Amino acid sequence: MDTKSVTNTGELHIMEYQKITAKAAALATVTLALLFAAGPASAHCDGEDGPVIKSAQQALDSGNVNRVLIWVQHTDEAQIKEAFRKALEVRKLNASARELADHYFFETLVRVHRAGEGAPYTGIKPAGRDLGPAVVAGDKALQTGSVEPLAGLLTHAVHQSVGAQFKDVIAKQNFKADDVAAGQDYVNAYVKYIHSVERIYEAAASPVHGQSPGAAATAHQH
Repeated sequence: MDTKSVTNTGELHIMEYQKITAKAAALATVTLALLFAAGPASAHCDGEDGPVIKSAQQALDSGNVNRVLIWVQHTDEAQIKEAFRKALEVRKLNASARELADHYFFETLVRVHRAGEGAPYTGIKPAGRDLGPAVVAGDKALQTGSVEPLAGLLTHAVHQSVGAQFKDVIAKQNFKADDVAAGQDYVNAYVKYIHSVERIYEAAASPVHGQSPGAAATAHQH
């Protein structure tokens, strides 16, 4: 790689980063739209304090199975209705039976819900676990009706991730033509940078995992 090629490559990288910087907020907005189009935030769908189990408890207490059918695919509704019917029958026996019946229904619902999105069932997770800043901010945005703090969080994350890799590539691009090791180091940094840019774009442009384009959202990626 000669000096002219390196300079041209650097200019192209700078132009690309400027485009990313200018569109960072738009990227965050697109990502949010994809997430919110799927309905209530549910990245903690398998947690005791998550929205799926909360809906299940409400359904059992009210006797209304429709409260949980929103969390499963249409083809799985019959299975959930049958599990719900059995749980209601067992709950009537005594306090211990009620607890067992509730847990059985929670596990069935979460398992079917996750299967509908192509995710494995790994058990019910305890309440209060660390969900990370994005999930917490996503739920808070829905509770407050304000998306700006969440958009800011996502935009900042994009800037940090892409910005750091961009600087690393720029710092390594001016290597001597005969310094193969330095050139390889540059290429390694460049490939990581471009792959990150590509993944971010694809995450924003692709349908939510577990859904077909245009289909009604009934399951979400976690």
